[in-house]
Order: sequence, then C-alpha cells, then structure tokens
Amino acid sequence: MSPRTNTSPATGTWQLGDQTVNRVGFGAMRLTGTAPFDRGVPRDRDRSIGVLRRAIELGVNHIDTAAFYFSATRSANELINRALAPYPEDLVITTKVWPGRDPSGAWWWAAPTQLRGQVEENLRQLGRDHLDVVNLRVPPSRRTGSIGEHFGALAELRDAGHIRHLGISNVTSEQLAEARAIAPVVCVQNPYGIGASSEDRALLRLCGELGLAFVPFFAIAGPGREAGPAASDHEAVCAVARAHGVSVAQVRLAWTLQQGPHVLAIPGTSDLDHLAQNVASGALRLSEDEMAGLTSLRPDGA
Repeated sequence: MSPRTNTSPATGTWQLGDQTVNRVGFGAMRLTGTAPFDRGVPRDRDRSIGVLRRAIELGVNHIDTAAFYFSATRSANELINRALAPYPEDLVITTKVWPGRDPSGAWWWAAPTQLRGQVEENLRQLGRDHLDVVNLRVPPSRRTGSIGEHFGALAELRDAGHIRHLGISNVTSEQLAEARAIAPVVCVQNPYGIGASSEDRALLRLCGELGLAFVPFFAIAGPGREAGPAASDHEAVCAVARAHGVSVAQVRLAWTLQQGPHVLAIPGTSDLDHLAQNVASGALRLSEDEMAGLTSLRPDGA
C-alpha cells in the first residue's frame, strides 16, 4: 500500500477504550454487493479490496464489520483479512454479535451461550487472536428489555482474552446503564443523523458526559437505512451542500460529527470517489446557523 495520509488533524481523534482512532472510520456493510447482505449483485472482489486499502492510506484506522455481512460470493470480514493483513498496529476493527445468518442467508438471533461461537467466527474470518471491540447488537424486539444475560456472556469472553473492549448497539439509555453495571462499555452504536429524535439526542449527550464514543450508523442513509439514501434530499440539506460545493452525503456526515468530539463516523461505500468524499467530510465545518437549521428538521422531513 502507499504511505498513509494522516487525516487526524482535520478530523480529530477519540478513544475506544485504550485505543485512539480518527473520527472518520469505515463501515464494511456495502463491500459485498450492490445492496447489503444478499439482495444485490456481488461487488468486484479486487475493487472492494482496493477500497479498503485506500481507506487505510487516507488515514482510516477504525473499521466496522460483522460476520453477517456477506452475500452469496463475498464476505466482508474475509475481504478485510485479504486486503489488510498483516494489520497496521493502530487499526481498530469493531464487529458485532447477537444477530446471525445461516448459509442460506436466513436471520437468527443467538442465545447467550451461542455468542462464543459468533465471536470465534469473527476471529476466524478476520484472522485475529482477539477482537478489538465487540458490540452487542440488540434486536428491535428487545429495545425495552434486559440485555444483561447476553452482555454478561460477552463480558466473560472479554475476561477470557477473546475480546479487548465491549460496546452496545441499538440500545436505550436504560440498557446502557444495565450494561455498564456488568462490565466497562467503550462505545454506543445507534442509528443517528439529521432528523434524530429527542430521545436519540439525549443518549448522544449522555455518552459525551460519560466519555463514551457514540458511533452513529445510517448517518447518510437516514430513514432509508440499509436501502441507502433517498434519490432526492430535503432542500435545506441541498442548500447547505450547494453553499459549500460538496455532496449532501458530506453535509450529513459533517452535521453528525459536529454533534460532539466523542462522535465517530463509519460511512460505508464501495466507490473510491465516495470514500474520498466521506473522509474529507471530517474537515467540513458548518456554521452555527446551518447547524441549527438542519437540527430543526423533523425525522419525516430529513
């Protein structure tokens, strides 16, 4: 790979436990196909490997992935392994467990006793002897329930040396408190972007007060979620993009990053130009008026 470009002065850094990462990272979900999981056409293998290597060259040192990011012919974890191993010393790879997919692509949710198998699957695919950060990804059906049994099982795997740090994903503030009573939490990974609810904004602030990284997903896609951003965006977002000569995706990322120094971004792409734009978003500064105008947008108008 070419020499790395240090982007940290522009983007800033934050801690994931004892590891320092640049605030603009990379999400691996879109590496395997034109649509997430097995709903699109498989990506060109060499192109996906090239995007990963270019991300590292641009200063990305935080990659978010999962063993269930796979299509009929591509696995995100195995692409990461092929592209980047032996891994740079400062690279932090974050993965997630609780959801799973069988070889046919059908979804299933692990029992606490099955989390070890999911952790070992990630270890094997990535070619690691430990995982840097593992997020417990909470299913939508458990958004108001206890996560203690599952998080406790992950804490045991951390104590055994299989995991370095723990995080939680798709959670409430009550679930964050429950997890922190069991073991240290270094990050919260939740959906967040322009149009976020007051509950979402409160959790982001709480993470800042606790010194935890807040890692939003769907910051660009918004309500489109896995399907990606809508073909047209809110005029207020487009106006800010025109004023700065950037894309609406860059505006959405910049707005999200300006929510606090503890906010990390993990935009995903399989396109080299989009990758460069995403990384450059860390240096984009929106004015107070622009931030206020975008913050006022309602979820259904984002």
